[in-house]
Amino acid sequence: MQWSKIARQRWQRRFLPAALLSIMALVSVVVLGWQPAAVANEARHYTELEFPPLGEVQIPPYERYELENGLVVYLMEDHELPLISGSATFRTGERYEPGNQVGLANVVGEAMRLGGTRSHSPDELNQLLEQRAAAIETGIDTTAGSASFSALSDDTETVFELFSEVVRYPAFDPEKIDFLKNQYRGGIARRNDDPDEIAQREFLKLVYGSDSPYSRTIEYETLNNFERQDILSFYQASVQPGQTILGIVGDFDPAAMKALIAEYFGDWQGESSSAYAFDLPTVAQAKTGVFLVDQPQLTQSSVQIGHLGGQLNGEDYPAMSVLNEVLNGFSGRLFNQVRSQQGLAYVVYAFWSARYDYPGTFTGGGQTRSEATVPFVKAVLAQLETIRSTPITALELKQAKDSVLNSFVFNFQSPDQTLSRLIRYEYYGYPSDFVFRFQQAIAAVAVEDVLQAAQTNLHPDQLVILVVGNAAEIQPPLSSLTKDTVTQIDITIPQPSA
Repeated sequence: MQWSKIARQRWQRRFLPAALLSIMALVSVVVLGWQPAAVANEARHYTELEFPPLGEVQIPPYERYELENGLVVYLMEDHELPLISGSATFRTGERYEPGNQVGLANVVGEAMRLGGTRSHSPDELNQLLEQRAAAIETGIDTTAGSASFSALSDDTETVFELFSEVVRYPAFDPEKIDFLKNQYRGGIARRNDDPDEIAQREFLKLVYGSDSPYSRTIEYETLNNFERQDILSFYQASVQPGQTILGIVGDFDPAAMKALIAEYFGDWQGESSSAYAFDLPTVAQAKTGVFLVDQPQLTQSSVQIGHLGGQLNGEDYPAMSVLNEVLNGFSGRLFNQVRSQQGLAYVVYAFWSARYDYPGTFTGGGQTRSEATVPFVKAVLAQLETIRSTPITALELKQAKDSVLNSFVFNFQSPDQTLSRLIRYEYYGYPSDFVFRFQQAIAAVAVEDVLQAAQTNLHPDQLVILVVGNAAEIQPPLSSLTKDTVTQIDITIPQPSA
């Protein structure tokens, strides 16, 4: 196999001893370093610089097939380096854990790997992977679960067997479960240390509701409400072949890889009686108004402004993506108006953050001085009202569309990124060519589309305005922003019951 110069350098940096690399570098300097002085190019104005057009998104060849047990498999070859990686995506998520056991899904996801397998203790598993410079990781987030591995191609069979053990036969070592719970208890104790984290957490509670699976938080009591048997039950309901998408990318022989998949996953049978119904939680905005988390020790305010948002497959998502670019970034309206011209912000932003299969949020805000809090909020609201009432300029449209399209291409720089995107589309029920549909939709966005989308999706009467700051130093007070009462939020951490 012929390697490119870049591939060879990557291999050397990763695997050759540091001393050998130092000697090679010295030899390179001696042999190659005596070059005639370069002639400096004459500096040119930035408007005279020419750049080649950005490359189009390319989907490398791949194969998709299913096993008889329902397991979906994606294979994508990449022979640039002698490496292989893979992932298993499970149809599960924190949103399916019981409301009185928040944290259960997180512990299941981490303990799958940390707790070892039926055949290998946690220490044995760690040692086997470390000896091969390989890795296996697992986790469960809000909407999905995952397991992943990476290894040298020569170690494919050994690491893939260990990977299958972690997926199919996790031991859930009780000591590791206790270790994870204690880690989460430590996180609970420290969760009010960062005002920005407070603002983000409490904002989601106000928008979705404190009991929503998209905003609820792990508490001491909810950690105490589940034991190892609950962990096993959640795992059995979550990790089943008919609910799993397996993706492999890297330097492998397809026939040999299919044989390994058949050997280690072909006889896998899930327990259909324990599977979830997968009914998505209902979503509706919980609160509106002005809210305050009083933190007398702070000298600045963290602000969140927004309301319930939409999904990535919404018809206005392309236009709202363009709107995001008009508002944000160094050339965006918020940075130029609120930060640069008015000097009201350290950080300022406003994003339409859509999700795949449930409504996301429209979230604006930033950080500012305590005494500038109200002027900052008013300045952000003024920019939102302007974009709802006045068409953007043709230049803003062009720059925003170019920015969206150019940055989107970088989501597909490597085969593993591309394969991950394809798996994500299947998992959430999106067409495999969604990437191309999105690009076409962005290219077709017009000035009037952005205005209509802003008027349709931005709702001043539904806004949550949340400030985490020093109430005594916020002058004028937050009450000047509303005719109603400013609601104070108590962030005292609940202690477990006796």
